[in-house]
Amino acid sequence: MLVILIFFLCHWYLAIFSQTFLQHRYASHAAFSMSKFWERFFYLLAYIGQGSSYVSPKVYAIMHRMHHAYTDTDKDPHSPLFDNNVFAMMWRTRIFTSELFKGKIKIEDRFLKNLPDWPAMDRIAHNWMSRVGWIAFYVTFYILFAPSAWWYLLIPIHIVMLPLHGAVINWFAHKYGTINFKLKNTSRNLYPMDILLMGEAYHNNHHKTPSATNFGKRWYEIDPTYPILRFLNWVHVIRINKINKHSNVELEF
Repeated sequence: MLVILIFFLCHWYLAIFSQTFLQHRYASHAAFSMSKFWERFFYLLAYIGQGSSYVSPKVYAIMHRMHHAYTDTDKDPHSPLFDNNVFAMMWRTRIFTSELFKGKIKIEDRFLKNLPDWPAMDRIAHNWMSRVGWIAFYVTFYILFAPSAWWYLLIPIHIVMLPLHGAVINWFAHKYGTINFKLKNTSRNLYPMDILLMGEAYHNNHHKTPSATNFGKRWYEIDPTYPILRFLNWVHVIRINKINKHSNVELEF
């Protein structure tokens, strides 16, 4: 049982960290910069951490920039206002990201500026053989180490880890929770649920200052990713970019 719990928690936190670090704060909002070497290092970390649910940082960034530009409108790629349930929203987002990756959706130029891109890595990670390979790995691990078949119920979470994290934020954090800042959208903070989401649950705070490195705003809102960013900045792995922290207007990409 302990082996399965450790494996599940490692996958959960590595997936959410790589998502908030690479796809969200770096690719979508340019909260910090890094060299091509480190960019590709974190691409590989994201692929390992997200496995079968990996989404190209470039695709994720385009979609997320559109979310900020069109929040809660019919142009928002994943607003909960246009779906009957969270699963319908997840499926709609899945179709959108797939079409976007295949180049079947025309995107405004403003969403395409300064995007990270590693086409070879993305082709491998988005290939069905890669996804099936990761699923086979998860299933095999549980067959070898799960003390009973009940633990197999966790396997679907491993398979859809990244979209599951996204659904928690994009569905529940636009319906429930607290509001620190009155904005022209439905974003909310899911405190204290953020212990599971590495800063991502402070969604209302994030919509106030999208490119801030610290998603927490009040003394009790601890963003676990923020000290990691400060450390990586200190050792010169990344360079935190200066922004106007009092503005709720997204940086020009």
